[in-house]
Parts: sequence; structure tokens; C-alpha cells
Amino acid sequence: MLRNGLEPWHLLIVAIVIILLFGSKKLPEAARGLGKSMRILKSEAKAMKDDGAAPQPTADPETGAAA
Repeated sequence: MLRNGLEPWHLLIVAIVIILLFGSKKLPEAARGLGKSMRILKSEAKAMKDDGAAPQPTADPETGAAA
């Protein structure tokens, strides 16, 4: 019975429930917002990765200022 977990008809039922809950008018707006959020997340993750690759400035222990 639970051999594959999700079967195609499960996904169909989930899609129908989502459409009934949110309505067909709000779904494109929600998808647009989700896409925008994903683009922002990707750009921030890339920026963090690029910042991590750059050498970090070391602090001078006497003055406390970055070199």
C-alpha cells in the first residue's frame, strides 16, 4: 500500500485542495511572490558564498582596526 509514498492521484488531490483553499485568482499572485522570494534567496546565497571565498581582513590586536 505505501510502496512509493506519493502517487500521481495524491498530487492531483493536493492540487485541487490548494485551488479550493486559495482560489484561482490568488494563485498566480502567490506563485509570482514565491518566484521573487526564490530569486532573492538565490542571490543572497550566492553573495554569501562569494563573500566567504574572499579573504577576510585581519584585525590588528593593538589598535583593533582592520588591516
